[in-house]
Amino acid sequence: MNYSELTTVLRRLALEAGDKIMAIYEADDFEVKSKSDDSPVTEADEAADALISAGLRAAFPDMPLVTEEQADSHDLDAMTFLIVDPLDGTKEFVKRRGDFTVNIALVEDGVPTRGVVYAPARGRMFYTDSVGNSVEEIGPFDKDEPGETKRIKVSEPNKHALLVVASKSHRDQATDDYINLYEVADAKSAGSSLKFCLVATGEADIYPRLGRTMEWDTAAGHAVLNGAGGRVVRFDDHTPLAYGKEGFANPFFIAYAPGVELKQG
Repeated sequence: MNYSELTTVLRRLALEAGDKIMAIYEADDFEVKSKSDDSPVTEADEAADALISAGLRAAFPDMPLVTEEQADSHDLDAMTFLIVDPLDGTKEFVKRRGDFTVNIALVEDGVPTRGVVYAPARGRMFYTDSVGNSVEEIGPFDKDEPGETKRIKVSEPNKHALLVVASKSHRDQATDDYINLYEVADAKSAGSSLKFCLVATGEADIYPRLGRTMEWDTAAGHAVLNGAGGRVVRFDDHTPLAYGKEGFANPFFIAYAPGVELKQG
């Protein structure tokens, strides 16, 4: 894999998908349908998926592709593949709350090694560069010419005053009970894969997820966090969260800066 080419392609496709999503987001109305699991899907999900999938298949025709919106890709059996969630945080999108993201990642041997997370309504973009270090691009988000970037790194946490981020749409008592095992200075909520990026930038120290997620929800954010020195582990045994699992469903997990002393839930 040519990582420089990959970074260029992923960044451009995320921005182009973001434009399609925002055109629909800013319209007076848009259609919301329900998938078989009752989760919402919009024309923005579908338009972004079509654009990204076509772009990835054109650029990397020999690389397997998994995408949330194409059910036939969910039967793939591979450990190295591209994986896409064209609009993560559809509930945030439908409620016009802004915390939604475009997510594209490369998984190699079960590990997310490269990825981009773009939050078009928030004007924030995070990605891994050609050597795997994570950066935040400041803008102006030109399709062909990257703007100023800054390297991002996880925090050095104060274990007596941890900064916690948790899901905005999926917060529950089990999550609160786990957070209460720590000495917390501040707990914030955020939607979509932005939570990984907040840990990657040091704006949060730990993100526990005690709920259902799929690999396309997490791979790009996981890659960004890896490139910033962070970790993502299973909730039950604190072993690394692996990818390429049958059906692409994740167990509960914890994303964190390594200075956090993890508790057993």
